[in-house]
Amino acid sequence: MELRRFRGLFESGAMSLSEIAKETGLNRRTVRKYLSSEGPVAPPRRAAPGHGRRRMVDEVAPLIDAMLRSEILIKGAVVHERLVAEYGFTGTYQRVKLYMQEARPRIAGDLGISPGELAGLHRRFEVVPGAQAQVDWGDEGQILAHVGIPKIYSFHMTLSYSRDPFCCFTTSQDLATFFDCHRQAFAHFGGVPMSIVYDRTKTVVRRHVAPGEAVPLHPEAVGFAGHYDFDIDVLAAYRPTGKGRVERQVLIVRDHVLAGRSFSSIEELDSAFNAWMPLRRAKTHGTHGEVIGHRAIRDHMALRPLPTTPYVVTQRHLRYVGKDCLVA
Repeated sequence: MELRRFRGLFESGAMSLSEIAKETGLNRRTVRKYLSSEGPVAPPRRAAPGHGRRRMVDEVAPLIDAMLRSEILIKGAVVHERLVAEYGFTGTYQRVKLYMQEARPRIAGDLGISPGELAGLHRRFEVVPGAQAQVDWGDEGQILAHVGIPKIYSFHMTLSYSRDPFCCFTTSQDLATFFDCHRQAFAHFGGVPMSIVYDRTKTVVRRHVAPGEAVPLHPEAVGFAGHYDFDIDVLAAYRPTGKGRVERQVLIVRDHVLAGRSFSSIEELDSAFNAWMPLRRAKTHGTHGEVIGHRAIRDHMALRPLPTTPYVVTQRHLRYVGKDCLVA
């Protein structure tokens, strides 16, 4: 960005440093440096990578820098969307994301923002095979209302390493149904992951507590996890990205299995998911870059073995018994 044309305006007082910085998308200190009498008239150009070849993202780098200076926590997808819509950018989102990974800490340093203030950013994590699964519910509404079933729910368990999914459909989210779906998922995968991630559902957590306090687990959840030898990992409060793999899977199943179709029973819903499964496993996943089915083989082989007998979850309730033996 040439600053020569702004020097006269700055020296005459027609534009301030802040106004020039906003106009050029540069940091105020950078503008002061290059508009001072002893400084050069323009900041040095960004070095092009490898043998002088210029990347497509370098052409919009000043625009990206300006967006980051305006909002340091802006998402890469938003930046790419605006570049495409407003500036005709034809590069990929991945190029923008990679550039932002380098530019964000640099610009944060220019703005005097400490690394701790960037903690709101989410860094994707990966796990080893068999280490983790994530569980969530989907509310599928009244898709079977025409056959007298008022509400349908989808239960989802996704293996975190491979993104290999399991789904089944139910009419209830109660305790017994919840863990019966777990047994079906374990049978589907052929084993048990080392840990399972949950949100603060009442079938896992006895009551909600303040952030930082120990979460009291439901005794049946503790007994079930002990029998199948996995750890319960309850997400901390205000952690919307903690189980994104399974939350994304809820939407994928809704779009690819349910959308545009009619069903007359829960069995048909389950059959539709099972028929779609080979198509999903044949896909190359956009994040880990491997065919889901190939990666799932390693995931399944690392799972813990199923116990010889199932654990039957039961609902237990305490009731007051009066002196006259009347049970409340």
